[in-house]
Amino acid sequence: MLQSGGKTESTPQVPRGMHDFTPEEMHKRNLIIEKIKKVFSTYGYEPIETPALEYWETLSGKYGDEGEKLIYRLTDRGGRELGLRYDLTVPLARFAASHPEIPRPFKRYQIQPVWRADKPQRGRFREFYQCDFDIVGSSSLAADAEIIAVLHDSFSSLAFADFKIRVNSRKLIRALAEKLNLAQGSELLLARALDKLERDGLEGVLKETESLGLSSQMLKTLKDFLSIQSADFENALSSAAGLLRDAPSTTLAFDEMRNLFSFLKHYSIEKERVLLDFSLARGLDYYTGPIFEAVVPGSGVGSVAGGGRYDTLLGIFSKEDVPATGASLGLDRIVTIFETLKSETFRKSTVEILVTRFSNETEEYSYKLANTLRRSGFSVDLYLGDISKKGLRAQLGYAQQKGIPFVLIAGPDEVAHNKTQLKIMETGEQLEIPFESLHTKLKELLKT
Repeated sequence: MLQSGGKTESTPQVPRGMHDFTPEEMHKRNLIIEKIKKVFSTYGYEPIETPALEYWETLSGKYGDEGEKLIYRLTDRGGRELGLRYDLTVPLARFAASHPEIPRPFKRYQIQPVWRADKPQRGRFREFYQCDFDIVGSSSLAADAEIIAVLHDSFSSLAFADFKIRVNSRKLIRALAEKLNLAQGSELLLARALDKLERDGLEGVLKETESLGLSSQMLKTLKDFLSIQSADFENALSSAAGLLRDAPSTTLAFDEMRNLFSFLKHYSIEKERVLLDFSLARGLDYYTGPIFEAVVPGSGVGSVAGGGRYDTLLGIFSKEDVPATGASLGLDRIVTIFETLKSETFRKSTVEILVTRFSNETEEYSYKLANTLRRSGFSVDLYLGDISKKGLRAQLGYAQQKGIPFVLIAGPDEVAHNKTQLKIMETGEQLEIPFESLHTKLKELLKT
């Protein structure tokens, strides 16, 4: 609370589920983004951006009834119906249709915020960043295998001690719907029910499927199917094939999964990282084939990445069949995991060096130090407080508060002999360095 003129006023707040980010938080987020972007670039993905606002007709009808309720919908002054983007996949579909000149397969990544009118809670936000990567124009399961490989390498680059990539297929869910004797077109209803398993448990899924009128035998088949999870793909597929025998889609679904895993063998992925999990559904309507989801056990935030193949979505905009597959990493959930598991230590600031100002007589030398180091590629903060009131102790305190690792001090003696004192903040050690050696010494220290 703020005291103002004898009155108590509430501190202005941003809407619930949205955030201000401090420089320290932004530094952490940017470091994570850079690691993810490096993996994307290594695999040949190129960046694009799309507007935050899309026409309502672009977004409507793509996410299912529950998803559509979470879209922020508005009308502009011209009476046009608009919406804040719910994800980055539908805008990509619109983008791809608008840019047929881009060679295909088109491999893109996109790191931008999305908005959902959801109930804020741990790991669930109303505004959050997605780190998307997709392959447009390839129907080969080699593309889906690469999506899994990029997910694997992204989480490996973030140095998580443990993570799992769960894999399933919408075609397998279709075969399950057929085995359960559900009416044609019930696949989406079943997928939406299965998608609630993590949140509501098996009982929640069974309650959700009550309207489907399953017999006790069919409920047993459903339970048995959902219980199959294994990193041994052949054994898992064999178990599922036994349950789903005689369903018309079974052969196609299992051939597709075996094809996918044959491509995955080309990548150096530890076997225990990828789990064939038949309970995975992914609630969005547009998935048509393999689906993926990544989790970090013990993080308490649910899935941290998800995606799959969506071969019919782009055709809505381009009027032709355009196969596509991709996935998205949730930046905000990844940050939450770092904070929860303390899986990596981040510096507070992007600034590497603070150049202090000793006195009016040494000003020129301080500016010379700062300008020379900046031109050499270092991130340098030249102290700009009032040095008549803020001496060296205060400037060192400023560096400590900001988490700046190195401080340069140059008094009259250092100026006279063209040198500087280099203070290492972590250890308190102070070194006397000639001006001409400063660049080399700082490079050496910053590598350790």
